[in-house]
Amino acid sequence: MATTAELFEEPFVADEYIERLAWRTPGGGSRGGEAFDPKRLLEEFVNHIQELQVMDERIQRKVEKLEQQCQKEAKEFAKKVQELQKSNQVAFQHFQELDEHISYVATKVCHLGDQLEGVNTPRQRAVEAQKLMKYFNEFLDGELKSDVFTNSEKIKEAADIIQKLHLIAQELPFDRFSEVKSKIASKYHDLECQLIQEFTSAQRRGEISRMREVAAVLLHFKGYSHCVDVYIKQCQEGAFLRNDVFEDAAILCQRVNKQVGEVFSNPETVLAKLIQNIFEVKLQSYVKDQLEEHRKSDAEQYLKNLYDLYTRTTNLSSKLMEFNLGTDKQTFLSKLIKSIFISYLENYIEVEIGYLKSRSAMILQRYYDSKNHQKRSIGTGGIQDLKERIRQRTNLPLGPSIDTHGETFLSQEVVVNLLQETKQAFERCHRLSDPSDLPKNAFRIFSMLVEFLCTEHIDYALETGLAGIPSSDSKNANLYFLDVVHQANTIFHLFDKQFNDHLMPLISSSPKLSECLQKKKDIIEQMEVKLDMGIDRTLNCMIGQMKHILAAEQKKTDFKPEDENNVLIQYTNACVKVCGYVRKQVEKIRNSMDGKNVDTVLMEFGVRFHRLIYEHLQQYSYSCMGGMLAICDVAEYRKCAKDFKIALVLQLFDTLHALCNLLVVAPDNLKQVCSGEQLANLDKNILHSFVQLRVDYRSARLARHFS
Repeated sequence: MATTAELFEEPFVADEYIERLAWRTPGGGSRGGEAFDPKRLLEEFVNHIQELQVMDERIQRKVEKLEQQCQKEAKEFAKKVQELQKSNQVAFQHFQELDEHISYVATKVCHLGDQLEGVNTPRQRAVEAQKLMKYFNEFLDGELKSDVFTNSEKIKEAADIIQKLHLIAQELPFDRFSEVKSKIASKYHDLECQLIQEFTSAQRRGEISRMREVAAVLLHFKGYSHCVDVYIKQCQEGAFLRNDVFEDAAILCQRVNKQVGEVFSNPETVLAKLIQNIFEVKLQSYVKDQLEEHRKSDAEQYLKNLYDLYTRTTNLSSKLMEFNLGTDKQTFLSKLIKSIFISYLENYIEVEIGYLKSRSAMILQRYYDSKNHQKRSIGTGGIQDLKERIRQRTNLPLGPSIDTHGETFLSQEVVVNLLQETKQAFERCHRLSDPSDLPKNAFRIFSMLVEFLCTEHIDYALETGLAGIPSSDSKNANLYFLDVVHQANTIFHLFDKQFNDHLMPLISSSPKLSECLQKKKDIIEQMEVKLDMGIDRTLNCMIGQMKHILAAEQKKTDFKPEDENNVLIQYTNACVKVCGYVRKQVEKIRNSMDGKNVDTVLMEFGVRFHRLIYEHLQQYSYSCMGGMLAICDVAEYRKCAKDFKIALVLQLFDTLHALCNLLVVAPDNLKQVCSGEQLANLDKNILHSFVQLRVDYRSARLARHFS
């Protein structure tokens, strides 16, 4: 049976079980062979089945026995649970009875306590009244014999008694009890002084418990506020020894905040009174000393000190907000700050504007002095306005040209200084202005920036630059206006950045926003008009310079050489010099502009450049070799036009190059060339004008082919 049990393995699989049984039987291998004995295997299987049947019967009997035992124990457990439930119900009933009994006894005890208290309270009052009458008689007799008045250690009890006697004395008629009332008042005052002196001594010794005890007694005396004053005064002794009064005040309040709750029953009131004393005495005196020294003599230092002191005061106030100062501590601290600075903040913006105006004027004047430049008066009024309108419509230079010697009269250092001053003014304005006045004050500061940066500096430089642009027929003219454009663009970016970073946050939610945006738009549009005008006149000058080069360098024999077979040059000298000049100007334009302005100006320059070359080529007659040379020149001009990186300009020179082919093409091929892709859309008069430039145009053969 043990062997049979060994064959059962988990998990049980019948096929594997039979396989293991056959394998353990001699001659029972499943693969057959010479040793295989089926009879023996059958015999083993029969015996094993019998063993399994015996094992099954045994296990079945054991299972039945266990089931009977389990049923018996279940019945016993159920019986025991029923008994426990009955016991629990009995206990619960006893508990309810006990709870009712306890409630009944408690009610009786409370009732009895109320009765005892009703009897005892009048009795205690009577005893207390008897004692007070006894002490009152002593004051009537004029001799204080009780130990409570003569023993200094019983000052607390004496204070309690005299405080009550003092209240009683207030109700007595003066004519009959004037003397005793005077004695009680005198004793009341003496005890009050003794208690305050005791509190002072305890504070100096650092005895918190004694301070708390005396303060509790003084709480019912009129001199309690004097006790608080003494505490506040002694707290500040030795607290302000360093140069930083604000840090000293913060440390003092932090220390007192930890202590005041252990001494007084109303710590928030005491701490608030300490803070009020610090603000109205220490801080106000310190602020006055710092500001009055520079108020009339040095506006810059005055404004810096005012901003610094106000900032440090508000920072101190933020730290004090952590403490318990009562219900509305924000309003309390704001009133304290206002009481210190109100006389300085009322006219702050006037001082700010006055300083900003004088400082900006000084920065500009110092710059012009460093350039040995006497600033011209641009002028206003009817005549000047008329000149301006004529100049805008005709683009004519009115008045003599001014030689600026290459000076743009724009300085990034000046601009940075003006913007820095304005930035500081905006910061001070944000901190020092009343919220209702903030947008208005910020707008005034912005107006100062516009006046001195945009009008007095940039606009003046543009006017001077415009006046310095030579006429278009000037020879060897130096063109500096593009330098003005470059610097003006840089300054505009700085101006716009300050507008967005420092002005916008101050006016973003006020009606002043639209006013500022409009003012900014107007000043920029006004300057863009002058920039456009200056760029246009500069381009005219560039074209004028190129005309001078062409007039001086281009010879009639370039395109109609005497010896057609001995032309050694690839392109003319005039072309070389013009292309060199154009490349320099293109590079200068790219360096002076930014964004889409580069393409716009280069397109305009390229169109004018093309028109110049187009008109120039029509001034000459061309032989066959001269026409080839003209094509080479135009090819070089086209290569130069590629530097513009403008499709329209390159297209114009491609068309011009195709037109020049008409100068050299055989007469029989003229119609074919004219109908080509690049020339097919051109006006026939333009094609005819180029064909007319050929020296052989008047020959009957050419005229016949082109007609």
